[in-house]
Amino acid sequence: MMEWTDRHCRFFHRLLSPHARLYTEMVTTGALLHGDVARHLRFHEREHPVALQLGGSEPDDLAQCARLAQHWGYDEINLNCGCPSERVQRGAFGACLMAEPELVADCVRAMLDAVPIPVTVKHRIGIDQQESYEFVRDFVGQVSEAGCRVFMVHARNAWLKGLSPKQNREVPPLRYELVYRLKQDFPHLTMVLNGGLTETVQIQQALVKLDGVMIGREAYHHPYKLALWEADFFGADSLPQRAAIIDAMAHYAELEQRLHATPLRAITKHLLGLYNGLPGARAFRRLLSDAAALKQAGPELLHHALQLVEREYQLYEQSEFQD
Repeated sequence: MMEWTDRHCRFFHRLLSPHARLYTEMVTTGALLHGDVARHLRFHEREHPVALQLGGSEPDDLAQCARLAQHWGYDEINLNCGCPSERVQRGAFGACLMAEPELVADCVRAMLDAVPIPVTVKHRIGIDQQESYEFVRDFVGQVSEAGCRVFMVHARNAWLKGLSPKQNREVPPLRYELVYRLKQDFPHLTMVLNGGLTETVQIQQALVKLDGVMIGREAYHHPYKLALWEADFFGADSLPQRAAIIDAMAHYAELEQRLHATPLRAITKHLLGLYNGLPGARAFRRLLSDAAALKQAGPELLHHALQLVEREYQLYEQSEFQD
């Protein structure tokens, strides 16, 4: 989710789901140790609970980054052992770390020694042609011995060569049964399922056997599903109105522009799917992705987009009534 689940996206998603745990995009240890820490770690207090996802493979570097995460107020540190991109592999982290469970255990141990907040691991069920259950079982076993108690399992293999990151999310088959077996073999650990989850019924089925689910791209492209899942799984009494969400995001954009000179485009790009499936969705997306409009306008552009949607919805209702 690099360049997707930034702080603006997470603030938006928190408006839709007060209880979901939010995760940052993956931030590399190098970016924190040698770059602009505030740019990577700043977040709004409303985002809690929020976890920092780290990419790295040097225990000392990860420990130092864990201290930064604690200082900035994060609720969890998540080590990425699932990203298959070649750029990440060149940095010797991501999915290729599954071949080195001892190193991952050392990384987890170093972070847990450095900070009191939980350290979790996100990983795949295998790499390349290694498809045996024993491979992922042994990985989880060794890493859990270092103190990790929560595992987010993307239920596909990661192919380190021959597939793009996008293909790695689609081509290797989903094998949920391996994640179910992990929970059976490690009942004391928290197992969270990731990969291919798009509908409520899938989530319900997974939660019968597991402790949680992690949803990425579906929540991003169809964000209002977060509000529906909030109602289904956390018992929200009412659904948030999309107009109220837009109003809150306009206020947020105004503060961001004033305090941090944040370009409006950095915020509106995350909102494009809010009206997916409804009349006016195309006009809403078109206006909020219009480079010229975004350059000239301020946060009031969000209210203009809302007016477009409402106008088209009225026209839709009138045509339905006439039919």
